[in-house]
Amino acid sequence: MRPLLICDCDEVLLHMVRHFGVWLGEAHAIDFDLTHHDWSRAMRRRDGAPLSAEAMWGYLDGFFPAQMARQTPVPGAREALAALGEQADIVILTNLKDHCRDHRIAQLDRHGIAHRVECNQGGKGRPVARLVEEYAPSVAIFVDDLAQHHESVARAAPQVHRLHMVSEPALAAFVPTAPHAHARIDCWREAQRWIDARFAAGEPASQIHPSGELP
Repeated sequence: MRPLLICDCDEVLLHMVRHFGVWLGEAHAIDFDLTHHDWSRAMRRRDGAPLSAEAMWGYLDGFFPAQMARQTPVPGAREALAALGEQADIVILTNLKDHCRDHRIAQLDRHGIAHRVECNQGGKGRPVARLVEEYAPSVAIFVDDLAQHHESVARAAPQVHRLHMVSEPALAAFVPTAPHAHARIDCWREAQRWIDARFAAGEPASQIHPSGELP
């Protein structure tokens, strides 16, 4: 049995919010404040007009897939995945609508990242549990930038090690560590060492109490 790495894409493998913000300003006269990870507070029209939640999600639909070429790779991500892929199966689990899957595969391939890609909407716990059942790995690790996905995976697949990573420096300082993650590492050089150590140990993850603390 091989280990399994299940990895998010945006703000883990590819920078997204910095390019999304530039596009919002250029195309829609909207300022995007990276210090607010709550997007309802981050997006502001320059003319002062209110911005509905529906409109905010609509702009995301406008970015994906049409503006995906703007995205740039996170330093060290390609090299880390190439090294980890020598011993482990890797799946990119990205929260995009299904019609974006081929675009995401091609986008990652252009940056030298060629692994299985699965699209998802909503919490990632169930799809992670399905992947673990499918691969039956010796050990599984999940990497994501959003706390809600770590909680979802903790509930649906508690044996999976969970690494919280926010690779955008302008955002990372303002994002609290996910309480249901086992560790927080925001650069791939250190993350690779952490993942390698869990692969070598081959042990399931420890349980996390509802408070978010490790037992």
